[in-house]
Amino acid sequence: QGVKAIVIACNTASACALETVRQELDIPIIGVIYAGARTAAEATHNGKIGVIGTEATIRSGIYTREMQKLRPDIEVIGKPCPLFVPLVENGRFRPGDVVAETVATEYLEPFQDAGVDTLVLGCTHYPLLTEVIGNCMGPGVTLVNVGEKCACRVAERLGGMAALAEPGRRGESRYYVSDSVEDFSRLASIFLRQDVAAEVTQVDIWRY
Repeated sequence: QGVKAIVIACNTASACALETVRQELDIPIIGVIYAGARTAAEATHNGKIGVIGTEATIRSGIYTREMQKLRPDIEVIGKPCPLFVPLVENGRFRPGDVVAETVATEYLEPFQDAGVDTLVLGCTHYPLLTEVIGNCMGPGVTLVNVGEKCACRVAERLGGMAALAEPGRRGESRYYVSDSVEDFSRLASIFLRQDVAAEVTQVDIWRY
């Protein structure tokens, strides 16, 4: 496709595969973790940061390592939240949803007890739960949307390469999936708040 950069827009894949992919290709490969870790390290006032994510992301310890490179005094508390992804994928992420709020309360209690003032949403599903999580944690806790911060990082990187599109130029999106087109279209439409069905194509990854 002649792309000028690739974003690994998944915390688990960034934690487990980023360096391997970088060795395979000679274009910029950008993961979502560093920008989120930097933002959290800069945002905290008391040095106590929580990280929520998948089992693999939390087990990797990558957020702790990246944040402590920037500020060795930071205390990081990580906790996997495996029920958040299926909640989001089934549309159960809005304030007032009893199931979502009950699960969030149980998952987030250790962070409240620890007094964290910054919480990293370390999975690209979790920003859809921002209101539920924010209501649970309270206004004194900064929530870090790692996907948003990664997008800013990509813009910075492309700007430094003089590779940004011209001002006013409108891009287009194409989606290639290895699983169900219908399932992806439904879920992506929730994330992006627009119908993407016409732009989705199924590919056979075994050809590659």
